[in-house]
Amino acid sequence: MTEHATFDTDTLIREYDRESGFRQLRGPLRFFVAAICIALSVFHIYTAGFGLLNEVSHRSVHMAFTMGLLFLLFPRARPIRRGASVGFGVIFAAFYLIFTYQLVSALSGQIGMGLTLASYAFAGLIALSALPFRFLGGQGDRIGLLDWPLALLGAGFSAYILIFFERIFVTNVGFPLPIDYLMGGIAILMVVEGARRTMGEALPLIGLMALLYATLGQYLPDALAHRGYDVLRLIGHLYLGTEGIYGVAVGVAATYVYHFVLFGVLAQASGLGQLFIDLATVLAGRYSGGPAKVSVVSSGFFGMISGSPIANTVTTGAFTIPMMKRYGFGSKFSAATEAAASCGGQITPPIMGASAFVMSEMLGIPYNELILIAVIPAAFHYLATLCMVHFEARRRGLAGIPAADRPRFLDVMASRWHQVIPIVVMVTLLMMRFTPFLAAFWGIILTVVCSYIPLVLRPLGFTRLDNTSVLTPRRLTTSLEEGAKQSIAITAACACVGFLLGVTTLTGLGFKFSGAIVEMAHATGSWLAPLMPFGLFSESGLILFSALLLVAVACILMGAGIPTTPTYIILASIVAPALDEFGIALLAAHFFVFYYGVLADVTPPVALAAYAGAGISGSDPMPTGVTAFRLSMGKALVPLMFMYAPSLLFLDFSWVEFSVAMFSGVLCIVALSAAYIGYFAAPIRRWEVYLLTVLGLTLVGNNPWVVAVCSAVVIGLLARNRLKVNEEGQPSAAAG
Repeated sequence: MTEHATFDTDTLIREYDRESGFRQLRGPLRFFVAAICIALSVFHIYTAGFGLLNEVSHRSVHMAFTMGLLFLLFPRARPIRRGASVGFGVIFAAFYLIFTYQLVSALSGQIGMGLTLASYAFAGLIALSALPFRFLGGQGDRIGLLDWPLALLGAGFSAYILIFFERIFVTNVGFPLPIDYLMGGIAILMVVEGARRTMGEALPLIGLMALLYATLGQYLPDALAHRGYDVLRLIGHLYLGTEGIYGVAVGVAATYVYHFVLFGVLAQASGLGQLFIDLATVLAGRYSGGPAKVSVVSSGFFGMISGSPIANTVTTGAFTIPMMKRYGFGSKFSAATEAAASCGGQITPPIMGASAFVMSEMLGIPYNELILIAVIPAAFHYLATLCMVHFEARRRGLAGIPAADRPRFLDVMASRWHQVIPIVVMVTLLMMRFTPFLAAFWGIILTVVCSYIPLVLRPLGFTRLDNTSVLTPRRLTTSLEEGAKQSIAITAACACVGFLLGVTTLTGLGFKFSGAIVEMAHATGSWLAPLMPFGLFSESGLILFSALLLVAVACILMGAGIPTTPTYIILASIVAPALDEFGIALLAAHFFVFYYGVLADVTPPVALAAYAGAGISGSDPMPTGVTAFRLSMGKALVPLMFMYAPSLLFLDFSWVEFSVAMFSGVLCIVALSAAYIGYFAAPIRRWEVYLLTVLGLTLVGNNPWVVAVCSAVVIGLLARNRLKVNEEGQPSAAAG
């Protein structure tokens, strides 16, 4: 079954996913940039299979390539349309000039006039680039005059580390030369401007605030104050070591993320995405509201190889959203369903976007263990979305996809079985405790090799195999190029987040922020305790809940303007430690902030995945974003579930706790889904909606008596609703 879209999916991805907003180059420049991208991909494939360079060198090679490519592939800020546009440009330009002035002043007497003038010239160049004036060029697909020197500077500060590695890190360690500090200053400016081009203003502003916090600590209130650090100490910490720019975040981007992103790009090019859609149609298409359930299942499958919610939304949504509309779902609900399901890709094993790789490095937990731990929470997310889709379909009286329009399982597998081999081998290697590098290496190699199986077997009579997705040399090089491009934005973001990580280790910011969270939680819990009837909730329980709520709100607010991975890194560094004060396991705390960070792409007002879905369905973006957020209820509740029942993450595992948590979790999701849609087996009255909502939220807790009573009442309400159908006959479907 094929559903043709009447829009350009690549255009939609570039429009809504700033990380994919590459220039569309032409002519010799296109081949020049493509050659660099392919070289970077080949380098990473080789190191994945045959061993990495030393930590700093490997990260420096990756940064030199990606930061140079960034200024050639990503356009400058768009021409001025509103005051905010020029306002942000002036703020960043002023920072670049002031920072350079402080650096040159700190090195006064150690550098000559030539280096002083060169430093100001570089700063002026970057400052000009930050201003969104049209006459400077570089805002569209054409590379501007400013972009070439910026690309050289972007590649140069990491190349400098490579060239002088022995002097900086071996023979002269701890005694940097003035030129080292100057290169570090350029590095900081280039990372800020690079993150701004790829991510917008929110993340670079956080980076600037971290730098200001480090230098102005002695002037801050007591709760946040510290001794303060001069510009030279700051550059030495962030550039000439592994605590800042070349820290764990860039390390993950230069290894795990690149390898698995490249695997995902190659797998999609080899036809695996279409296989997922066909299998989802086979599995879910026959049931009530089949097209929407196909959307959820196919997005879950596709999420296994792609951590980008926007790419997932557009790729699978091009097929599922028009189909949902054709079979009776509204435009808004269709787009919201696809967006909510697609955001599950970041929490779906085995790849889980980039955040899980960062988590593995930060916690020191093997990645193969993390993907097992993530299975139950991911299942809850998709269960919640499927429940809402099912109840909405029943409310509307919608049928499934007719048998004539559904592919047959045997036909699908007969034509595409070879496309499953790479991901099966990759997951098997991960489960067998081989390194993620090696698993990704064989996944990439087998994806290419297996794409040729139809051509090899066709002369032997195997004519049913799909031979339209062979990775020919041209398609292979295009995929290698695309893999490199997809890594640029996440690398820039990770480098910028390195500022916050470095400042946190330098100033103790994480402890200060955690202390503030703990203090606010205690104050809120103590205030609420006397208000609870019959002592239903203890003061300690209310304090913990207040802490969880404060952290969740911080994650959602942060996620509204920043992609998931930098959001997770920031929150894991400065917020997650607060939960340790309440006796919560570090793994559970990191999963908590990770899951709330994932809500970024369906959290209005910056619900980019929902807006991309709205671009396909033709619905109003903002209401679509609100609906997608509500459909993502599973991701919002699951973190609370495993905080109260760690057995869901296989921590302090107990079969009793695990079984009770699974039961109450499923019942919670069913109750809230029915309440949100206003339908179970029959329409639900308004008072029942309110009661089911309260009871469903209460089921998240771990008080056994409260859970037992709430479960009994929820089951009674749903059974009553079902009996109403049996007594009165099937109610007429709502119009909708």
